[in-house]
Amino acid sequence: MTSKTLPDLVPDAELNLPRERERTLSNGLTVIAIRRSAVPLVEVRLRIPFGRAPLAPATLLSHALFTGTSGLSSIDIAAELQAVGGSLAAGVDPDRLLITGNALADGLDRTLELLASVLTDATFPADEVSVERDRLTDHIQVALSQPSHLARVALLKRMYGTHPYAVQTPAPDQVRGVEQEALRELHAARIRPAGAVLVLVGDIDPDQAIDTAEKVLGGWTGSAPDGSIPPTPVLETGPLLLVDRPGSVQSSLRLALPALVRTDPDYAAFSLANLVFGGYFSSRWTENIREDKGYTYGSYSSVDHYVAGSALVAATEVATEVTGPSLLETQYELGRIASLPPGAEELEQARRYALGTLRLGMSTQSGLAGLASMYAGFGLRLEFLRDHSAALAAATREEVAAAAAKYLAPSRAVTVVLGDAEKIEAQLSALTVVERSAA
Repeated sequence: MTSKTLPDLVPDAELNLPRERERTLSNGLTVIAIRRSAVPLVEVRLRIPFGRAPLAPATLLSHALFTGTSGLSSIDIAAELQAVGGSLAAGVDPDRLLITGNALADGLDRTLELLASVLTDATFPADEVSVERDRLTDHIQVALSQPSHLARVALLKRMYGTHPYAVQTPAPDQVRGVEQEALRELHAARIRPAGAVLVLVGDIDPDQAIDTAEKVLGGWTGSAPDGSIPPTPVLETGPLLLVDRPGSVQSSLRLALPALVRTDPDYAAFSLANLVFGGYFSSRWTENIREDKGYTYGSYSSVDHYVAGSALVAATEVATEVTGPSLLETQYELGRIASLPPGAEELEQARRYALGTLRLGMSTQSGLAGLASMYAGFGLRLEFLRDHSAALAAATREEVAAAAAKYLAPSRAVTVVLGDAEKIEAQLSALTVVERSAA
């Protein structure tokens, strides 16, 4: 039997970006169209600014947006979309309402017509709203029983205090109190084209697709109230917050650290530093607490980007009896990346991962549409990827080390642990000052 050596990866090859066509319509809607003809489909992404929208009504609106118009029931909308091989769904976060979907390429016109109908004429029938309200309430109640959700809720409050980002999930009682009229009022006030971005990617002629969008969505008019959100506050370190969950058999460990926005000159070096620490499976943190010590099934650190600021969040679930040792090893790995430059080989491995996943993310119609929409929400275009790719390829050990020292030092971390306080408080108190609260 003969064997062959696998060829080297070539993530430093020139990044081949598709051409974007863009037009801002008279109603303030920006339309971006990209041809990617791999399969005869088209991906649709619409981002509508939704900052400072009331949380419970906004969340329910995203679930009930396709429940009907004056001329179409929810069943009609679903059947019409199915007829063109399509689907549409909505979701909301602190910055925007996002509508996502796809269809056969020759069904784009009808898909946009159905989209226009809910943007301009959603009626929110009372019986449908009741069903969606109950479903959303049940979903939130289930989430409130999950340690990972409770840990994130506690971390967000610790990070952001009174900032609008501090609470991102409404309470069940708040959702129960949202009536049909509140959804109609919020829709009338905030579902407006000014500042919105529509991205179309697929087997399309970009200019014709934009013409179609202008024809179909040109009647969608109006501007929304100012929903701009103030910059996020500087993370304030303090005692470790221990959230008591009696009887828990494992602990949820969460840390937040400062992060850079994508346009910062040091962002590429910072991204590589995060990868070396905990940003992918071959990271130091995972090698330490999973592969070497077996404390966890997985750990991961990533950057949460919001319009008003960015933060790095590290997360893992560990057995109760090793909660303290897991925090100790986490602090050790943060200290190590902040004080010692990464090895040449481990930096190159992280670099190749970053460059490879960047290309992989835009290899499909769906991935490309998601990236184009996401970047557009921050005022960027796909050309940013070329600059970012070049910066990743050029970042030196010294630059990565400097970014890590500035942003990833354990002294800058905000730490939250959720678990059985009676069993883990002594472990944690041996390492740092602990402040205890109920879940």
